[in-house]
Amino acid sequence: MIEPNSFNNLFLYFIITENYATMDKEENLLKAINLLREIAAPYDSITTIKYLPAQGGSFADYPSEIHPKLVEALKKKGFQSLYSHQRLAWEKIQEGKNVVVVTPTASGKTLCYNLPVLDRILRDPSSRAIYLFPTKALSQDQRAELDEIIELLQEEVKIFTYDGDTPQDARKAIRSQGHIIITNPDMLHSGILPHHTKWIKLFENLKYIIIDELHNYRGVFGSHVANVIRRLKRIASFYGSKPQFILSTATIANPVDMAQKMIEEPVELIDQNGAPRAEKYFIFYTPPVVNPHLGIRRSYINETRRIASIFLRHNLQTIVFAQSRLLTEVLVTYLKEDIEKSLKDEGLIRGYRGGYLPTKRREIEKGLREGKILGVVSTNALELGIDIGTLDVAVLAGYPGTIASTWQRAGRAGRKTGKSAAVLVASSSPLDQFIVHHPDYFFSSPPEMALINPDNLSILVSHIQCAAFELPFEDGEKFGSVEISEILKFLEEEQMLHHTQNKWFWTSEAYPADGISLRSISSDNFVVVDITEKPKVIAEVDFSSALTTLHPKAIYICEGEQYFVEKFDYDQRKAYVKKTDVDYFTDAIDYTNVKILDVFDRKDIPQGWVSHGEVHVATQVVGFKKIKFHTMENVGAGELQLPQNEMSTTSFWLTIPAEIYQTLPFTSEQRINGLFGLSYVLHHVAPLFLMCDLHDLGVAIGDNFSGESVPPRELPGRKPTASERFQKILSPDFSPNIFLYDNFPGGIGLSPALFELQKILLEACLKTIETCPCEEGCPSCVGPVRESGEKAKQVAKALLQKLLFTGA
Repeated sequence: MIEPNSFNNLFLYFIITENYATMDKEENLLKAINLLREIAAPYDSITTIKYLPAQGGSFADYPSEIHPKLVEALKKKGFQSLYSHQRLAWEKIQEGKNVVVVTPTASGKTLCYNLPVLDRILRDPSSRAIYLFPTKALSQDQRAELDEIIELLQEEVKIFTYDGDTPQDARKAIRSQGHIIITNPDMLHSGILPHHTKWIKLFENLKYIIIDELHNYRGVFGSHVANVIRRLKRIASFYGSKPQFILSTATIANPVDMAQKMIEEPVELIDQNGAPRAEKYFIFYTPPVVNPHLGIRRSYINETRRIASIFLRHNLQTIVFAQSRLLTEVLVTYLKEDIEKSLKDEGLIRGYRGGYLPTKRREIEKGLREGKILGVVSTNALELGIDIGTLDVAVLAGYPGTIASTWQRAGRAGRKTGKSAAVLVASSSPLDQFIVHHPDYFFSSPPEMALINPDNLSILVSHIQCAAFELPFEDGEKFGSVEISEILKFLEEEQMLHHTQNKWFWTSEAYPADGISLRSISSDNFVVVDITEKPKVIAEVDFSSALTTLHPKAIYICEGEQYFVEKFDYDQRKAYVKKTDVDYFTDAIDYTNVKILDVFDRKDIPQGWVSHGEVHVATQVVGFKKIKFHTMENVGAGELQLPQNEMSTTSFWLTIPAEIYQTLPFTSEQRINGLFGLSYVLHHVAPLFLMCDLHDLGVAIGDNFSGESVPPRELPGRKPTASERFQKILSPDFSPNIFLYDNFPGGIGLSPALFELQKILLEACLKTIETCPCEEGCPSCVGPVRESGEKAKQVAKALLQKLLFTGA
């Protein structure tokens, strides 16, 4: 017998035999976990194995007032009773309350809204409901769930999906006959609300609005959706209806605040989960360090491949989540080599992502449910709700970016009964490394806040235009909770509105909803044109992001495909790209000047202070770096000279007093290196608390004494000396400001949250640096040592200790 003394011959050793195929699944799972522990032990790669014991359910009888036919149908479907949270949701909804349901994956949130909606329709067939889902796949799955119940009901309840794929000839029937309209925010915004006169029956009888997966509606998208809801409520009111809202969300820190901002009405929280939970092992794994000096680790993609293969070879049905379409296909290829070729059995390993035809996706879902597919590699397309049966193991290639998404992906294994496992394989990013080295943080109370700013002026004005097109505004009328008389006067000056007889009428020939994307603040977007073959438009990029992602020679990634930017036409707002296949991505080097316009608030910390306010940001892209995938090494650079981009936004900033900074026992250059190291870790760790993307936050360093901004650490081209580069800021009075600003004009609510979380943020950054095993700095803490410079790690650590602890 071959001894499994390395990963390479491990694949030869663990080929599924008849023993593994017939052995008890739970026994196989424990054997696979023990094998993984043995292999990881020499490198301390497993940072934790968290055992989550099974929990019994808390059940409740069906309330007597529910329509008997509905109870009978649900019992036939297997729901012999309700979970306690479903019963509580029913009671609150019957009292006329809006509710937000916050329970884990597979806990029956769907029935919390299907139950009152179907009961109401059975009792009053004129009643109507709108279901909003963030993705087509999820809406299709929930439609299937409703269809099953209605088939058992044997009553005429008509459900229709209304989205971009709905045939034109079917739309008239849907408008007049549909009891439940399943749609998405984009279609509601551009396809339903502007045409409300065709939907009179829906709006006159609208009883319920369901908003599922609320935590997905955050940032710019969520701020837009909140304004779409303002428009929806305004039209419903015009037709004499006042619908109730039922919202559901994954576990976040601020569900009530988020829900109330979204609908601008009080909500009741339902968060005591009554659903049973099976046993689960949650394993945090970090790839071994292969270069301690540079802090470079093994590729997390290769480690994911090895770990998934261990479970697959133990005949355990496994789902692997990858962060992009490209990585999905790479892992499918690897796992097919490891599993299918050794077993000479094709079709055991499949990929699943957007871009596959619907028939192919349905075939894969069916194969998983029936157990014919042993392993599937997916993007986040399978993160939400879609029924793929009971899987044994979920392997996550990289931290998904939020704790909520991590739990949703992990929840795809063991959704019903029996032991299951989830493995999080960390990448080299500081966020991933913080999570795996601080498991208590992950498993304790939810720290993440979903944030929106519906009153962002640019977004608000866009939707006031849409609302005026839909219905004229009356003098003194508010839009949601916002006083808008000044905005209406501005739109009149722009010749979009006309004021007469105490009303504001839309006069422009433009159709405003068409020009407004729910995923960007400005409509002044850049178009990405693929010229690999016949020219075709493949994407739009908002103005503020275009200069850093579509500059000449950039690698633009769209749907997992890589494109090389051949030409950037600033005046025509176009970027021309060609498909490519390289092992790096590009990261723009920008020179950012931040000027403080107004200080909203300030708090003292032990040896310094933090502030929150309005800033003017002027950014010019001056170059770019080539960053290697997986290892995050800098493998090249180039010079650029693009137009300057300016905006006013909100910012959080940390101020280090001159007397603290200047007395650090390091050289001037080393102290500067430490500032860049500290800004790097602050920027990378902050998204942990905000459910936002790294690019949603900008970072810059300035001088609180002179107001000057600090130039980038490394400018392309000639290498100036430290004294040349930082001449203006090497004075004894230099008092650094590190800015983290909302990377959107007007802000979307990120920086005020950072201001409130400042102590937790600084502590998390210090922990990230202290637990990192590198010597001088690396991508997992203060940035690669070749970029951050000498002593960057030590200086950043010393600064944080000074700021957090009096006398440190």
